[in-house]
Amino acid sequence: MDYIHLKDMQFFGYHGVLAAETTLGQRFRANVSLAVDMTKAGETDDLNHTVNYAEVYALCRDIVEGEPFKLIEALVSKIADSILETYSEKVKGVRVELIKPDPPIHGYYKEVSVEITRGDY
Repeated sequence: MDYIHLKDMQFFGYHGVLAAETTLGQRFRANVSLAVDMTKAGETDDLNHTVNYAEVYALCRDIVEGEPFKLIEALVSKIADSILETYSEKVKGVRVELIKPDPPIHGYYKEVSVEITRGDY
């Protein structure tokens, strides 16, 4: 299988359980990997035979910067499901990692993240 990776996409959203998260908002980062057969795209040099990653970025941005979710588990599932639905003919599987670099947790840590894999990855 071949893969397209979109790494360290950065967005601002209002997701979380705590009032401060839904009022003030916070930064989110996302990594997305798409399992795609790119044989024909490699042979033809034709965008129609692969997935336009600018469109995938826009889809992710619209979801993360859109309707608030309480759980990032739900948010990351929405991203994965939307990618698989939108590109069902080309994307065989998807892995999505959503990172909260500044969650309101007291202590010392770099970040928290949720990662899911859907389809044939």
